[in-house]
Amino acid sequence: MEKIWKVKESGNPVSVRHLAAELDIDQTLANLLVQRGVTTFAEAKMFFRPQLAHLHDPFLMKDMDKAVARIRRAIQTNERIMIYGDYDVDGTTAVSMVYSFLKRFSPHVSFYIPDRYNEGYGISFQGIDYAKQSAISLIIALDCGIKANDRIDYARERGIDFIICDHHLPGDDIPQALAVLDPKRADCGYPFNELSGCGVGFKLLQAFCVEEHAPFEQLIPFLDLVAVSIASDVVPMIGENRVLAYYGLKQLNENPSRGLQSIIRLSGLDRHRHPISTDDILFKIGPRINAAGRMESGKTAVDLLTADNEEIAVQMGNAINMYNDDRRNVDREITQEAIAMVDRQGMMESKKAVVLFNPSWHKGVVGIVASRLVEAFYRPAIVLTESNGMITGSARSIPGFDLYEAVESCADLLETFGGHMYATGLSLRKEHLDTFRIRFEKQVAATISDELLTPQIDVDTYLDFKQITPKFFRILKQFQPFGPGNMSPVFITENVYDNGNGRRVGNGDHLKLALIQEEEPYRPISAIAFNYSEHFDYMRAGNPIDICYSIFENYYRGIANIQLNVRGIKERGEIV
Repeated sequence: MEKIWKVKESGNPVSVRHLAAELDIDQTLANLLVQRGVTTFAEAKMFFRPQLAHLHDPFLMKDMDKAVARIRRAIQTNERIMIYGDYDVDGTTAVSMVYSFLKRFSPHVSFYIPDRYNEGYGISFQGIDYAKQSAISLIIALDCGIKANDRIDYARERGIDFIICDHHLPGDDIPQALAVLDPKRADCGYPFNELSGCGVGFKLLQAFCVEEHAPFEQLIPFLDLVAVSIASDVVPMIGENRVLAYYGLKQLNENPSRGLQSIIRLSGLDRHRHPISTDDILFKIGPRINAAGRMESGKTAVDLLTADNEEIAVQMGNAINMYNDDRRNVDREITQEAIAMVDRQGMMESKKAVVLFNPSWHKGVVGIVASRLVEAFYRPAIVLTESNGMITGSARSIPGFDLYEAVESCADLLETFGGHMYATGLSLRKEHLDTFRIRFEKQVAATISDELLTPQIDVDTYLDFKQITPKFFRILKQFQPFGPGNMSPVFITENVYDNGNGRRVGNGDHLKLALIQEEEPYRPISAIAFNYSEHFDYMRAGNPIDICYSIFENYYRGIANIQLNVRGIKERGEIV
């Protein structure tokens, strides 16, 4: 599918020139900073050198004082505390962090991860019943609970207090828990509302340390878990998230926990040769942690992430790696079936959204399959299956379209739903399926524009190859960690040629190139272009192209080289 290249508006020229002179950097780099809202030397210093001192006071979050006071009382009176969390990466990292930290203060701390298949997402009645049977009087819920009003009431009737730590959008009524920590609450004045679920849990521990007069340094070893949650949950890489991810990646690279080190090894990463990045987390570490909850039980992931000896870490890591292999096989099979179903039903001819249902599909991978359908057809997609007599599934969106709002418009047909703009989970009764599909597709058609349905590549600016110097790249690397709100910069370079050494790779689907720019007698720059082999013959004949790309560091046999990751190719004469 052909993509439009959309070049962002340049920063204010006066601000760009002033910042370039002040920082002694290329104006292109200064422009990237201004585009990101960085216009002064002080702001640039904060951007390039985040400090833990920049973290906000955790007590600015509504109910934080109540939450910390209740935890301290539970510890002082030897109450049983249960740490409860979702089965995805954000939930399991949050549970692992809070459980590992609080058990230093009390021997009466346990954790609970709901079963994806028997209990579903979030707080369950079964989990509360288990807590009651186990004489637990305080539950700390992480990455879930903001819409569990009936479950919280059920727990309160049984003498169990709840502290909710969530980051999802609340409903009209906040649950009647003892404390509800969610920076997205309308009545919460916390300065930053884009924390991950694990990030909210971290703020709880930060506040606990303040009240206990415990040194903040006790929390630093847990920042690797926070970084994994931030990257995996794809929350904006700005504000506090950038600070937490910056130091979390530092921890992950220098001294990761035993569990994460096991996953790093199984992922084929070598942190001693090249630093682990947010992309490594997103595509290698996160999926393995997620696989436990998708294929078996999220408890396995927590067992791994809380492992206190090497033997258990290796054992749990191997189990999770096996689950990930199984997940990939199931994911591949169901994706093929789903794409065939779309083609067979001719959905792309008349529909602005894809809604598929198959009662035999594996519940654990429907979210991944929905993402694959978005990639294949560039439409919002919902993939549904059957579980415990209910229709349940996941939805994924395209950039710029508020999927949560579209799902919410059908709330009267749903049993449960929750999530955010780009990813939502939902469940409904069988008899409502056809009505839901019709109404959802109608809502999407009425609110989505043709422009949004046209895939595009957001380009930061134009660049000439001669600008890509070692100093340029050294500064560009310091823009990391990358994520929404601070994506890896994308550039356009025009009049580019392959030097004659280009070749097809990867079963002929991809191109490995050595590129030079017209009238720029500099050394060729190595490039990789995935799924662009159709341009090979044109380039091999000596014809020029325009490319858009990001720049990264490629490691081969321990040697680092600058390489371009080509995102788009246009043969000269085409309109950009």
